[in-house]
Amino acid sequence: MGKKKNQKQQPSASKDDLLNTLGDFTSKENWDSFFTIRGSDDSFEWYAEWPQLRDSLLPRIQQHPSPSSLSPSSSLRILVPGCGNSRLSEHLYDAGFGDITNIDFSKVVISGMLRRNVRDRPNMRWRVMDMTQMQFPDDTFNVVLDKGGLDALMEPELGPQLGTKYLSEVKRVLKSRGKFICLTLAESHVLGLLFPKFRFGWNVCLYAIPQKPSTKPDLQTFMVAAEKESSNELLQIISSFDHSSLACNPNQASGLLEALESENQIRGEYLSGSDVLYSLEDLQLGAKGDLQKLSPGRRVLLTLGEQGVSHFCYKAVLLDAKQQSGAFSFHCGVFIVPKTRSHEWLFSSEEGQWQVVESSKAARLIMVLLEASHANADMEDIQKDLSPLVKPLAPADNDKGNQIPFMTASDGIKQRSVVYQGSSSLTGPVVIEDVVYENTDDDVSHSLPFRRLIFERTEGLVQSEALLTRDGLFDKSVYGAEMKKASSSSKSKRRGALKRNNESSSKMKVYHGYLASSYHTAIISGFSLISSYLESVASSGNRVKAVVIGLGAGLLPMFLHGCMQSMQIEAVELDPVMLNLARDYFGFTEDKRMKLFRYILPMASSLSGTTETYMQLAMKCSFLPMEVANFQMLKAEVPLLT
Repeated sequence: MGKKKNQKQQPSASKDDLLNTLGDFTSKENWDSFFTIRGSDDSFEWYAEWPQLRDSLLPRIQQHPSPSSLSPSSSLRILVPGCGNSRLSEHLYDAGFGDITNIDFSKVVISGMLRRNVRDRPNMRWRVMDMTQMQFPDDTFNVVLDKGGLDALMEPELGPQLGTKYLSEVKRVLKSRGKFICLTLAESHVLGLLFPKFRFGWNVCLYAIPQKPSTKPDLQTFMVAAEKESSNELLQIISSFDHSSLACNPNQASGLLEALESENQIRGEYLSGSDVLYSLEDLQLGAKGDLQKLSPGRRVLLTLGEQGVSHFCYKAVLLDAKQQSGAFSFHCGVFIVPKTRSHEWLFSSEEGQWQVVESSKAARLIMVLLEASHANADMEDIQKDLSPLVKPLAPADNDKGNQIPFMTASDGIKQRSVVYQGSSSLTGPVVIEDVVYENTDDDVSHSLPFRRLIFERTEGLVQSEALLTRDGLFDKSVYGAEMKKASSSSKSKRRGALKRNNESSSKMKVYHGYLASSYHTAIISGFSLISSYLESVASSGNRVKAVVIGLGAGLLPMFLHGCMQSMQIEAVELDPVMLNLARDYFGFTEDKRMKLFRYILPMASSLSGTTETYMQLAMKCSFLPMEVANFQMLKAEVPLLT
C-alpha cells in the first residue's frame, strides 16, 4: 500500500523521524521504532478520528442482537486487532462497551497502552499477539473492529498472503451473527481480497465516513461491515452513499466503485446459476450444498490454490457420480488432464466429463485441468501441490481417511523442457519446447528429442516439429544401440539418462532431413503429381523456382533445400519474431538457393495491392507450397486465391 498519509497533522519536529521508521508496514521492528519515537501518550490516528467515526460506527455495533437481560453495549465481546496507540478503543469503552480486547504484535505499544489505561479503564485487555495467528478459540467475539489493520498487511509488493491469513482468523474467532467492521481506504487490491472472502453466509454493507469540513478532498475512510449470517445465502453488497457525491481522491473513488461493481457482478452471476468458478472457501461455506455428503449428479467448477498457499493455482471440476448399479472403486479420486488434452471434448464438455466419471468408478471425481502456467512443472510436484488442496473436497466417508488416488490422462510425453516463451503482436503467445515422447511401439525415433513450435492461440495444435540430433546428423544404428542399452537399465537409471539428455539438448541441432509433421509430409507427397516436370527441369540444368508462404519454423523450406538440389526457394514471412525464432531455434539459414523475404502486409484499404503482390509473387514460381493457416489468411485477404 506504500506510505499512508495520515489525516491528522502531526508535530513537524517528529514527522521526518516517523516516516523514516515505517518503510514496511508489516515489520514488527519498524513499528516498535515508530512507537518508541512517538510515545504512548501521543496517539496517532491514521484514518478518521472519533468525531467523524462515532455516528457511523456506533449504530453498526449496537445493531448486534444480544440477550435481553443485558444491555447491548455490555454484552458484546469486541476485538480490536492491530490497535496501535489509537484512542478508538478508549472512546468505545467510555461509550459503554466494557468488554474490549486489544492486540498488537508490538510489545512497545501494548506496554504503553496498558500503562495509559490501567487506572481509568481497568477492564480493558491488552495482549501482544500477531493478528495473522490469533491465540483465541473459535467463536470468541461478537465484533472484530479493524482500523487500518488489513490495509497495513496488504502491501502490493508482498501480495495478499498476510491479508488472507488475517481474514481467515477473523472469520474463525467471530461468533454466529458476529460482525467484522473494517475501516479502510478501500484501495482496489484490498477490496479485491476483502469482498470475495465474505461472500456466502455474510451480509456486507459499505459506508463512507464523513470527512472534516475543513479537510481538502483527499483519501477518504470507508467502513465495510460484514455480518455473519446463520445461513449460506449470497447477497449483493449494499453501499449507503451516493456514488456520484464522493468528494475523495478521483483515483480512490474510481478504484472503489470498480471493485464494488465487479464483485456485485460476480455475485449476480452466482445468483443466476451461471456456470462460474467457485473458490474452495465458497464451497466450504455451503455455496453448492454440503461437501461432506455425496450429491449424485452434482457438478461444480472451482479454483484450487492461491498465492502463498500453494505453488500453483488450478481450474477444476468436482463431479459427484450419478446413480449406478455397480459398486464404486473408491469414494474420491483426482483426475489430472494435461494442457495438451484439456481442450478435447472428453475433458472440456460436460457430457464428456460424466463419461470420465463413469469410467473412473469414483463416487466423487475432481478433474484438474492443467494450463500453460504448469508447463514446466513435474507431474509428481503437481500431485504434491494438489494433495492438501483436494483433501477438504473429499466426502466424510472417504474410505476411512485413506489417501486420495491420483489418475492422469497421458499426453504421450515423458519429458518436456521449455526453451523459449514469448509473444508476438501478430502471432500472439509463442512457446518452443523440447520433448521426448513415450516409447509405446518400440519405434526408436519416438524416444529421441523433438523440438516443437506452439502458438497458444491454436490450443492443442503443434505448429512445427523437428527432430534433434547431435550436429544435425542422424545415424539410426547409433540411436538404436543407445535405446537398447537404455531399455535394459533400471527405472532410476533411465530417469537419470533422460535428465542428462535434457541437459545436453541445448547442444543438439535440428535435423532437417526428417519431417516430423504429417502435414508437411502430405505437402511433399503432392510433388509426385509433378515429378516428371521436376525431372525435366533438373536434367536441363535449370532450377525449379518455389515460394513458401509462411516460414513458421522454416522446416519445410529447409527440407526442400536439402533433398532437392535443383530447387531455388524463396520463403516469405509476415512476422519478424518468427524470422528470429526460425534462425535461433530451428537452424534456418539462407544461401544462394534459399532466400528469405519479410512481406509487410498493406492496410486493409489497399487489399487490391495485396492481391496483385501475392499473385505476381506466385507467377514468378513453378509452384507454391503453402501452410494451411496462411492459405486461410490469403482466402480472407486475397479473393483470387480461393
